[in-house]
Amino acid sequence: MLSLSRRTLLSLAGLLVGIAGLVIQWIADPDKFADALSSFVVVPPGILFIAVAGLLTLLTARWWWHPVFGVLIAFWIVGVGTLAGQLTPNLTSSNAGTVTGNVVMAAGLAFAFVVGILSMIEARRARPAGTDRPQHANPPTAPRDS
Repeated sequence: MLSLSRRTLLSLAGLLVGIAGLVIQWIADPDKFADALSSFVVVPPGILFIAVAGLLTLLTARWWWHPVFGVLIAFWIVGVGTLAGQLTPNLTSSNAGTVTGNVVMAAGLAFAFVVGILSMIEARRARPAGTDRPQHANPPTAPRDS
């Protein structure tokens, strides 16, 4: 079994909190997600995106860069969502559940973002020296004098 670092576990926990925030929003105002749901998708797509990012983080846990998936989804949903004006209306909604869910989601994803970056930095620094380049089956040899 692969052992995960404390920061990786915290990053995954942040993603779960982000999913919980989306579930709170969905329960508070299901109509808001009606356009995103179809016969193939039975939960809001954001939940699926975050879950896939968490799964990819777990599947790539042997490499130092594995938390990048959580970092990217958190940046996309919170960072780009804020810049595109998609997050702010939910924070100023008259529906308390929507506001609460949005705050929970944003806090969890922001936490996952920060801890994911710290996890990658820590894992990169902990790598043994000389592992920057891929290993070759037949390393190149120096030319011989004839």
